Amino acid sequence: MADEWQNAVAEARGATGFTGNVVQRTVDGIGAALRLDHRADFYTELGALADSGGFEAFLNHWWTQALADAAPDEDVREQAIDFADVAVSLFARAAGGPTSTQSEIDAIITGAEAC
Repeated sequence: MADEWQNAVAEARGATGFTGNVVQRTVDGIGAALRLDHRADFYTELGALADSGGFEAFLNHWWTQALADAAPDEDVREQAIDFADVAVSLFARAAGGPTSTQSEIDAIITGAEAC
């Protein structure tokens, strides 16, 4: 799975042109990057996870939030969210899970280029 994630991140960087820092998609990496007001919710939700099936969705959601929180300004924040949307969709596709359609990914990329 780690290879699929790294490939998705690299492809999303290329597709969106995102050059910001990429938060590690781990509990520690995400927790460290979140604003304090989000961090408490993150750890509360982590403690409430009932099964491993929801863990990937949990990581995807909070990784996106961590990227947004780590952005130095609003423009980079918007780019980070677009980048995260593409990376998560590409990773889901590679892992055989539900994902955005190619046209939805293209729309995200086109919207990112328009900024």
